[in-house]
Amino acid sequence: MFPWSWRRCVALPVGAGVLLWAAVASGAGVEVSPKADRVTVMVDGELVTELRFADGPKPYWYPLLAPGGVAVTRHFPMRKDVEDEEKDHPHHRSLWFSHGDVNGADFWAEGAGRGRIVQEKILEAQGGAESGVVRTANRWETAQGEVLLTDETAMRVHRRPEGRLLDYRITLKAGAKAVVFGDTKEGTMAVRLAESMRLKPNAHHAKDPVGSILQSTGIRDGATWGKRAAWTAYSGPVEGKTMTVAIIDHPANPRYPTWWHVRDYGLFAANPFGVHDFERKPAGTGNLELKPGESVTFRYRILIQRGAPESGALEKLGAEFGRSEP
Repeated sequence: MFPWSWRRCVALPVGAGVLLWAAVASGAGVEVSPKADRVTVMVDGELVTELRFADGPKPYWYPLLAPGGVAVTRHFPMRKDVEDEEKDHPHHRSLWFSHGDVNGADFWAEGAGRGRIVQEKILEAQGGAESGVVRTANRWETAQGEVLLTDETAMRVHRRPEGRLLDYRITLKAGAKAVVFGDTKEGTMAVRLAESMRLKPNAHHAKDPVGSILQSTGIRDGATWGKRAAWTAYSGPVEGKTMTVAIIDHPANPRYPTWWHVRDYGLFAANPFGVHDFERKPAGTGNLELKPGESVTFRYRILIQRGAPESGALEKLGAEFGRSEP
């Protein structure tokens, strides 16, 4: 028996006339609520994030909220009315997974000539006492409409005392043709942080305290770009409080520990492909090829918490994550 009550069941269209019934919990625990254009995830009655899949060229998770409802990612381009934000890089959509070179197609940037990641189905949307999961099927198609690969993506949100803990898993599968994830820094598992958390403040926050970056190796701040590490934590002030967002690489991921595309303006991303840019090696060194029908899986753990990062706590979370099923 579950120590909580069901509020309702939701019928989800998943293609070919089939409906998936998703149980949605009420009260304490993790509540997962599918809607026409998004899936909302709440913990103990507080919004944590939403998977949004109907208003852009890729699915993304926005907002991303710490306990107490504090937003730790930038609102632009989802909202254009926040005056203290810079409006650069409109493809930086809160929390997302994409890459800048897949068989030569750009899925990182947005606009004419770029690829699209299209959500096809919600496979699962399930709440629970201690965690909830959203699982989807997606296709990666070029500007000309060619489908290069498909993926199955799952985000599990945990109810944990450390803060908001999200485990992300994506399995990418080539179709009838080989797929090459190209050697570029423009990718891949990415977050664009709240403007006040930046290492280098924008003009609106020039007089405010700035953020900081810490990696598992002990490297800090501006020296972190292009380095390999098991995790990266980016922290800074939001509404007068220190907040931290950390991404932890899974030891079963290809090329663990990953390289980090981490910038002083609030972008940071785990990127296992950009060896040429990060280490100044010959172009193509970081290419990863999937033969027709082959697949590859990447897993990341994301922590959102109040306060500065603690290396010991992050190492513990990483070790726990590493013991979970790859």
